Amino acid sequence: MEENNKETIPEETTSENEQEEVTVEDVETNPSGDELEELKTQLEVLQKEKDELYSRMLRNQAEFDNFKKRTQKEKEADRKYKSQDLVNELLPALDNFERALQTETTEENKGFVEGISMVYKQLTEAIASQGVEVIETVGKEFDPTYHHAVMQVEEEEFDSNTVVEELQKGYVLKDRVIRPAMVKVNK
Repeated sequence: MEENNKETIPEETTSENEQEEVTVEDVETNPSGDELEELKTQLEVLQKEKDELYSRMLRNQAEFDNFKKRTQKEKEADRKYKSQDLVNELLPALDNFERALQTETTEENKGFVEGISMVYKQLTEAIASQGVEVIETVGKEFDPTYHHAVMQVEEEEFDSNTVVEELQKGYVLKDRVIRPAMVKVNK
């Protein structure tokens, strides 16, 4: 008797050595032509699916690596420029201290001016410890990255495109311009 899956049931009259059985494994190792084509098609479909999943996995891995790098750069920038907001808040106060120090010193206000000078010095040292530097201006060539030209003058003792006078100090934090210097530039 032969079943649909091509397995046979051995007859009781024959000996075990004479029995010829066809098993599922035989069908799988020796498939017919139609079964072979179906298996090839399934293999191709599975191969395409595997390739798509592999390429998707590679893209996701690359996106994740880029995300990690971008996040690391942002963290480094945050650490590097962490004091920028505070320094921006302190700059107007520093400007006012500088104006106060430009007043005429008399015998009556000498102690007051010395106190202001000490506080100004402490503030400038504090922001300098955070990496803030004053932008050099007078006598330097005009650079729009560091200088904000508010006036142009014609003076013979300076070369063309040279900063003649500083109207307001500019500051740099590490390598970032916090505030450009307001300057007069020679034509």
